[in-house]
Amino acid sequence: MENWTNAKWCDVANLILGAFLFVSPWIFGFDAGPASQNAYVAGIVIAILAVAALAAFAVWEEWLNLIVGLWTLIAPWVLGFQGAKTAMTVHVVVGILVAVLAAVEIWMMSQNPPRLTTSR
Repeated sequence: MENWTNAKWCDVANLILGAFLFVSPWIFGFDAGPASQNAYVAGIVIAILAVAALAAFAVWEEWLNLIVGLWTLIAPWVLGFQGAKTAMTVHVVVGILVAVLAAVEIWMMSQNPPRLTTSR
């Protein structure tokens, strides 16, 4: 675990958040419809991007996570389930956390770009 950077911990957190978003319709009993469907799709996408970033980091993965996090944040208003308070709260909180973690990783990489080494 000595090779684990702060970026890797952000990816692990995003993996947990994606899994949480995916199972949140069952945990909190969302109605079948846009809230549940968005939680399933966004949760899977966030988790897959986190696993991809853990396997082989690329900046584009963080940009996609930022976009999906922002989508998750605004989805209650765009998809019209802002009346479902629990579903809205879960989406807004997870969206903010995913977007912030992705933005932090992008910022960290711009401050300290990964070094490429050549093997002989």
